[in-house]
Amino acid sequence: MTKIKGFVRPDGKVGIRNKVLILSTVGCANGTVQRISAQVDDTVAIPNVKGCGQIGKGIEIMKKALLNLTMNPNVYGTILVGLGCETTKPYELAEEIRRINPKPLEVITIQDQGGTLKAIEKGIKLARTMAEEMSKLERTEVELSSVVLATNCGGSDATSGLAANPTLGKCSDQLIAQGGTVMLGETTELIGTEHILGRRAKNEKVKANIYKIIEDLEEQFKATGIDVRGANPTPGNMKGGLSTLEEKALGGISKGGSTSINEVVEYASIPREKGLVIMDTPGYDIESVSGMVAGGAQVCVFTTGRGTPIGNALVPVIKITGNKNTYESMEDNIDMDTSGVIEGTRTLNELGNELYEMLLEVCNGKKTKAELYGFGDFAIYHNQEIWCNCELD
Repeated sequence: MTKIKGFVRPDGKVGIRNKVLILSTVGCANGTVQRISAQVDDTVAIPNVKGCGQIGKGIEIMKKALLNLTMNPNVYGTILVGLGCETTKPYELAEEIRRINPKPLEVITIQDQGGTLKAIEKGIKLARTMAEEMSKLERTEVELSSVVLATNCGGSDATSGLAANPTLGKCSDQLIAQGGTVMLGETTELIGTEHILGRRAKNEKVKANIYKIIEDLEEQFKATGIDVRGANPTPGNMKGGLSTLEEKALGGISKGGSTSINEVVEYASIPREKGLVIMDTPGYDIESVSGMVAGGAQVCVFTTGRGTPIGNALVPVIKITGNKNTYESMEDNIDMDTSGVIEGTRTLNELGNELYEMLLEVCNGKKTKAELYGFGDFAIYHNQEIWCNCELD
């Protein structure tokens, strides 16, 4: 079996990056977490646009996402920073985390510390102590089967489904063959392919859940007067040569490769199964990737036709494109050009192998272009007007 070098955590999971997470439990604490992180190396700040004024499913999703983010294998330890009166209840959340997460955890609130300056001072002290302890860890050899790969596409065009997505699919198959896990998301971009995905389901329960997340989403669209079947995707997708959402979906699902689908999980949930897993995520790229990171992904491969600069605060994002013009014009953002498939100079197998080798290098510490820029895009889903992840059986 293929080996990589990673950081083994107390729960047995393996990180490919070593980060102290400064996590905001509410939007009111965002400035504070950013100032704490700015003063301490090897920390990352994740802001939170909500965390208060939420009820029902919204607050459930938020709490689950925050809790599971602390479980991400790339996280050494976490400092929760709250205001003190939010609905996420930072101290209660910390107790929930401690019950299931053996990694280092601290919690402070701005109100209890006596204001922003005192909270920043306290947070910096805690972060420096945690980062110092983290620095003692060294990479050790582990099985590649410990890797969970998030897949996503954004700014798609006609080359995405012909080159970039199937290249990623070949890489996904290789990772799964080594015992790893691959997440396929963006439920809006599965519409019209449920019959194909259903045939690949591990069992009838998984098949039923595939149909359920797509049917529930369509019902929500219809409730707002929108019929997405046969509709065009975004303006950029149309300009890139994609005619319908179904056409985009047929190319999009190839990111997951050709293996059986072993599980369907809710947004920000940690899969129980290995192999290919579908996560019920929205179509907005940053929210989608963030949900998979909360679900335990240590790395992401992001395909794009028209180009995008986004990264992620906790995981390296490998950017690939099938559009030669896009690669040449945005080479500083994109890690790999797969246009050779379209030109006939390269095969999918060749490029799939190349991407797989790049994935191994990134797992072993090589930085992606988004990492080198320090891009840390992150957004937990909270809008329930169109998309709301359903409760799975």
